Amino acid sequence: MLDPMGLRLSVEKTMVTHIDTGFDFLGWRIQRRRIRGHGGKTAIYTYPSRKSLASVKDKVRLLTRRASHRTLADLLRRLNPALRGWCTYFQHGVVKHLFSYIDHFAFWRIVGWLKKRHPKLNMRTLVRRHLPGWQIRDQGVEFFRCQQVTVARYRYRGTRIPTPWTSTASA
Repeated sequence: MLDPMGLRLSVEKTMVTHIDTGFDFLGWRIQRRRIRGHGGKTAIYTYPSRKSLASVKDKVRLLTRRASHRTLADLLRRLNPALRGWCTYFQHGVVKHLFSYIDHFAFWRIVGWLKKRHPKLNMRTLVRRHLPGWQIRDQGVEFFRCQQVTVARYRYRGTRIPTPWTSTASA
């Protein structure tokens, strides 16, 4: 199948594994699992790998260091594109719970950054001044909420996906 296209498998890079064990590919974890509430039926699930989840958490940690930014608006200008890009890439998988987790993680890292930035303010004053209504915004820049990203799973397209191995003139 690969020879007509001029391709061949590399022994060093090729791994054969069972789909129930799963594998990581381009930041995704692809694995067959049982469907909840459907007895023994199974389906193939795609969700972010542990490595990609760790990388976005590390990026949030790196950006929310105390000395990195002068104002909250600067922090949000750097943090929002990173979160938006990660969510956009993974919005087509099984990720709603992870989006909520990353949103919670980033929110409390920003609150921690604010607490370190203003050490003499107690939490009540900090919330009143910098987090009105528990919304993080400053100078017209608002914190990107990952949990509000809509998850759009791909639908089964089956026979409508063109392949180079089937002929279209079979009528």
